[in-house]
Amino acid sequence: MIPLDILQYAFVVPNLDAAMHEWHRTFGVGPFLVNRDLQIADALHRGKPRAVRFSTAVAQSGSVQIELVEQHDDGPSAFRDTVPAGETRFHHVAIIADDFDAALARYADVEIAAQGRFGDIRFVYLDTSATLGAMLEILEDRPAIRAFFAAIRKAAERWDGDPATLVRVL
Repeated sequence: MIPLDILQYAFVVPNLDAAMHEWHRTFGVGPFLVNRDLQIADALHRGKPRAVRFSTAVAQSGSVQIELVEQHDDGPSAFRDTVPAGETRFHHVAIIADDFDAALARYADVEIAAQGRFGDIRFVYLDTSATLGAMLEILEDRPAIRAFFAAIRKAAERWDGDPATLVRVL
């Protein structure tokens, strides 16, 4: 079996802005690139159509990213499957798959918690929470996701640590 590189650790939080400042205060992580009210195409939760309202903030910390996720509605979602509203918890690790379909086939015995598309990028959350304590997100390797992740790395490399520029809304 070929080992997979974990590129991101994600946490669900009740308040995105407060969480970004706490991660910066505690670890010096930043800056965070923020996507508010993300729109997911073809969104499914546990096989049923279900849009979820959420925002993310992503920052580079060494060789990995820290993603913070705030769900804005009370509906069912992959986030609420493991993190109750109002709590902060570790939610998932993320990998990029060169061959998205082959990656899904590798985990054919794992239930899909959620799936959809960000533009032309397919993603899936596999519910590995019972065995690993968190979900696994697989992202399709596309130029747009590589460009986004490169922008996160570049922002961290160029950042002077000033809390006034901690949050960068995309």
